Amino acid sequence: MKSDAQAGKPPYFNIDPDQALRMLGDPTTTAGFGSIAKACEAGRTDLASRGLEADGSRQLRLFSTWEITKYLIPVATGHFRRVLKQNPDLPQGSSETPGGAKWFTLDEVLRLRAHFGQEGSKAKEYLPYRPAGQPAKLVAVANFKGGVGKTSTAAHLAMSAALDGYKVLVVDLDSQGSMTSVFGGKVDDEWQTVFPLLARHYAQHLRSDNQRRLDRGEAPLPLDDTLTDALEVKAQDLVQNTHWPNIDLIGAQLNLYWAEFQIPVWRMQGRGWKLWEALTDSFEADGILDQYDVIFIDTPPALGYLTINGLAAADILLVPMGASFLEFDSTGRFFDMLHSTFGSIEEAENMAARALGRDELAFQWDAVRAVVTRYDGTQQAELAALMQAYLGQTLSPHRQDFTALIGQAGEQVQGIYEADYRDFNRETYVRGREAFDATYAAFKQLLIGSWRRDELAENDTGQEAAE
Repeated sequence: MKSDAQAGKPPYFNIDPDQALRMLGDPTTTAGFGSIAKACEAGRTDLASRGLEADGSRQLRLFSTWEITKYLIPVATGHFRRVLKQNPDLPQGSSETPGGAKWFTLDEVLRLRAHFGQEGSKAKEYLPYRPAGQPAKLVAVANFKGGVGKTSTAAHLAMSAALDGYKVLVVDLDSQGSMTSVFGGKVDDEWQTVFPLLARHYAQHLRSDNQRRLDRGEAPLPLDDTLTDALEVKAQDLVQNTHWPNIDLIGAQLNLYWAEFQIPVWRMQGRGWKLWEALTDSFEADGILDQYDVIFIDTPPALGYLTINGLAAADILLVPMGASFLEFDSTGRFFDMLHSTFGSIEEAENMAARALGRDELAFQWDAVRAVVTRYDGTQQAELAALMQAYLGQTLSPHRQDFTALIGQAGEQVQGIYEADYRDFNRETYVRGREAFDATYAAFKQLLIGSWRRDELAENDTGQEAAE
């Protein structure tokens, strides 16, 4: 029984040293980290398996007629059913009970969307906008601070774009591999990540540099086995299918972090190597930008060489952040670091460019937006408004609300769009879905605007050339 003097005291008062010692346990060694890692791996496998089929694969859920006509194809439910009846060659869906509601795979939804795009009202937007002849847009999602919803935002935007009918590639640059886990990817080593593309880019630079050395009568630098092997790898060799029919993945795993140590070694050896162009050039050379509509890049929570590659490749940069002072402060430092890093690259490159009379390097992004995630309007409205006043257009006016659906879907190891709405209260589902749909709508406006600007600029260039 506690004395009156101790009653009501905070729990950190009167801790007994001997009892604390008994609860301390044995010291942790390096081997102990391995044991902890194995325990986490076992738990991760167990949790991930809850979203798997009996054969260990992942399968995307089905979509009901109600969901298709409400969220995916802009037609009335009655008209949708009439069109299916009039066109027996179209996917007819399946019912769980005789006479019950019809359910469709996403592949079938995409086929139906294509039919309505071909035969439906020209006044409606059945197919997503992408101007002919324009390459894919690359979208990097980045921030220093962990826990801001970076991977979750990137994953849900990828799923939103896929439901909208776009062909999507997700590129995981984070060696923690969270995005890879979201999409059920299997990555054995760094040779199934972007690492060989970076190595190939450097190997190609080294071969060109060696030719110049030979022309000057100097001995060439050798290409080691890693660089030689990388020359045979194409981006398509690294792409794996996911349980989403129109989302592909280039995954990541722990060994990808080795690139952060290897790249500076290559950079010291080949000082003329433009390492920040490695990802961009590789995707362009391999035709990846023609095979997809949108490419989402999930970056590590640090401004290392992998992040620099992802940011330099991006057309659109999204920076998730919470509506708190610390996250606002951290995000400001993130932008300051971007300014210093890319400014330093430009300065170094342009000194040489000016001396040689070449065009100067100037990084440019179609759009950069900070996005408030996990927003609680009852607690954070004032701070969010203050952040908006300071950041202006850079801060997206849309706030991504935190709803019960987000937490429940996370517990089931699913993205919100992967969750079956029948597992939730209908109102909870609709409200949670609205939060992410609005996030996607704000992003899609950036996407369409940037494509449209490119299209008009290309048309203007063509007209000038014709004149």
